[in-house]
Amino acid sequence: MAVEGSSVSAIMAEEENLDPNTANHCPIQKHLPAIKAIGGGEEGPSKEQKITCGGNGYVWKKSKSTTVIEHSHALQSSWTFWFDNPSSKSNQAAWGSSLRTLYTFATIEEFWSLYNNIHPPTKWVHGSDLYCFKHEIEPKWEDPVCANGGKWTMMLPKATLESNWLNTLLSLVGEQFEHGDEICGAVLNFRTRGDKISLWTKNAANEEAQISIGKQWKERLGCNETIGFIFHEDAKTLDRNAKPRYTV
Repeated sequence: MAVEGSSVSAIMAEEENLDPNTANHCPIQKHLPAIKAIGGGEEGPSKEQKITCGGNGYVWKKSKSTTVIEHSHALQSSWTFWFDNPSSKSNQAAWGSSLRTLYTFATIEEFWSLYNNIHPPTKWVHGSDLYCFKHEIEPKWEDPVCANGGKWTMMLPKATLESNWLNTLLSLVGEQFEHGDEICGAVLNFRTRGDKISLWTKNAANEEAQISIGKQWKERLGCNETIGFIFHEDAKTLDRNAKPRYTV
């Protein structure tokens, strides 16, 4: 069955013994991976395995055991985690060539199985990027769904990075945005000069939808700072000189 709108946050919180009305919370490790890797049909990392991401950092935690999930709650959409390996960025022929898919999940239980086995961002190698996008949408400007879109970006201190990333993910997969169909996904950039989370959307010219998404995102994260929305087209032509067209 598909889990609709307002009920999904409560169910997802129940899975992790969380208060769905609490803005910032840390998950209790509960489910361990019983997930299939997309494309390869392999099981998630076992206690002897980890997926490296360059340098001395890695994404997946070592699991002590696996849990078979008998009853699951389907999400409205399937989502895919992507990872950009910092060790290969300097050698890549074109931007995005180091991007790789990790796993696709379609249920609440699969989400927690994955999330609870990914190291927190503060343990990543600097330069790492983790994406969570709707299945079959690639986190690239060139993707047809993203081509005419843009992104909201929020700079965050390391002290709140993990909780804000989690709450962003819960808002996405729980379909908590009024204009959720406009959203492509989210990306977390772990950087020495400052960490940030961005929300990518489809139709940058749809100002009403973008403003609504920006306001709701700030509300979900309890953010009081002004954030800006940059069109992908501006970013491609102006690079770091691109200016926000919308602010909230």
